[in-house]
Amino acid sequence: MLASTWLRRQGTKRSEEAVLLGRTLKKVSRSFYLSLIVLPRAVRRQMGLAYLFCRAADTIADTRILPYPERLPALHAFRAQFQEGSPSRLAIDHLQQMVQHRSPQQACAGEHQLLLRLPDCFRIYSRLSSDDQHLVKGLVLTLTRGMEMDLTCFPGDTPAALRALPDMASLERYTYYVAGVVGEFWTMLCSANLRAFQHHPNSQRLNGLGRRFGQGLQLTNILRDIGKDLQDGRCYLPADELQRLGLQVHDLLDPTSLRQVRPLITSLIRCALEHLDDASCYVQSLPRRALRVRLSCMWPLLFAVQTLEAVCRSEGLLSHQERVKISRQAVYRTILHSLWCSICPSGFPRYYASQRQRLEHALSSTGAA
Repeated sequence: MLASTWLRRQGTKRSEEAVLLGRTLKKVSRSFYLSLIVLPRAVRRQMGLAYLFCRAADTIADTRILPYPERLPALHAFRAQFQEGSPSRLAIDHLQQMVQHRSPQQACAGEHQLLLRLPDCFRIYSRLSSDDQHLVKGLVLTLTRGMEMDLTCFPGDTPAALRALPDMASLERYTYYVAGVVGEFWTMLCSANLRAFQHHPNSQRLNGLGRRFGQGLQLTNILRDIGKDLQDGRCYLPADELQRLGLQVHDLLDPTSLRQVRPLITSLIRCALEHLDDASCYVQSLPRRALRVRLSCMWPLLFAVQTLEAVCRSEGLLSHQERVKISRQAVYRTILHSLWCSICPSGFPRYYASQRQRLEHALSSTGAA
């Protein structure tokens, strides 16, 4: 009797995890899902769960599931679950009630479902080792500071409420909160759970490279999504830099102002590229035996360089109607090339250099060099 009860519980746990870390995660993730499924089993569950928590925070702060005034209190309620000794069922229930009466059509149905399944996420979290819980907690508490920046710096989610971050220091801080910390978490989790990472000769340097890796990816996303963010009342291009170009933030709502703002975009592309160069060093510094981790890092890095090229060539970057992205064929081609790079030691540096050269050519051909 006891044995059958235990087996049923284990089956429920496995089913719960399979749904959350399988179907639900796939619905709410983009290219990250590719990186996740190739990771070693020893870190896949922790990475997937951490992503779901981060995605839940982003959904609270950045979608129309909740009215704008309700988002900051909901984010604080979510954040509090990691600040207390253990998650509060009452607080989680309150958070669920805030979204339960909202229609999934108000946002991605997968995101709506994720918020409703937060109790399942916390149950999986409670089964992690204390060390892994500590790492996930640190990640979420830091990342949600970036979400708080979003909700305090930007007073609304319409073009009429449009505001810009004040300066480059704010942008640097924001990219660390929402992505740089992810690179640090990724590195520390692998170091704690994968034998190939034990006794790495320079783990501190790897952490620093991981932080800049994340910031490079976030800067790329910011540049790719300028048009959409403007319609949502958010401009991550620093206000003081816009003023140097003779622009106010509301001028960017006119897509024809792209030519005038292009020098700032170019500067940020080059800043992102510097971070991605550090990301290339990160990939090359990973243990040779950690082939799966190397692959999972190659893909977002190479996709980011290709996305920056698309940003550079886009003539409709400020329009919310134009979506800047790389083609599905480019994604498949990159994955195939990276498989060869994971086998040939010199393959990845050469392939990264070729993609970087394409971006430099795009900068030159658009008069942005």
